[in-house]
Amino acid sequence: MADRHGTPPDFADIAVAHWERERPDLDFTAMGTLARFARLHIAGSRRVEQVFAAYGLDRGEFDVLASLRRTGAPHEMPPSQLAEILLITRAGMTKRVDRLEARGLVSRRADPEDRRSLRIGLTPEGFALVDAAVTEHAANENRLLGLLTEDEARAFDATLRKLLAAVEGNPPLPEEPEQPERSG
Repeated sequence: MADRHGTPPDFADIAVAHWERERPDLDFTAMGTLARFARLHIAGSRRVEQVFAAYGLDRGEFDVLASLRRTGAPHEMPPSQLAEILLITRAGMTKRVDRLEARGLVSRRADPEDRRSLRIGLTPEGFALVDAAVTEHAANENRLLGLLTEDEARAFDATLRKLLAAVEGNPPLPEEPEQPERSG
């Protein structure tokens, strides 16, 4: 049985149909959409992580290197700032930095403005590795979204922005209706 777009039912359609049969008193309209989104996230993450693995990195390590790289020269920052950007604990950041430092991809140095603080910076090896990895990562992500037309991709992005803002507690304000011009 195809849906209204002529697409055969998928795992989410089947789950929703089962729930509708078992609990006809509930509205499961959103369940299929959010289940597809969750599965897309999982499947997409696997493809993304394959790229990182090809460079000997996991997602967390890539995130540290990429955060340092994209900030511009001198490609360094305090570990507390890195932890804040990546939404992880300082202890979690310390573990990531320890692994990357042991591999020669980042270095720690005293902050010249506050010797009690550290700065984490990319080494030349870390810079070269993250540049190579991000080149393939960007191409991979573009391939993943390449199934969508430009209009579909823009609409998808706008929808995700709106949902994410609402979930994170910053819903976008409704647009102001245009006011007719008043004459003199």
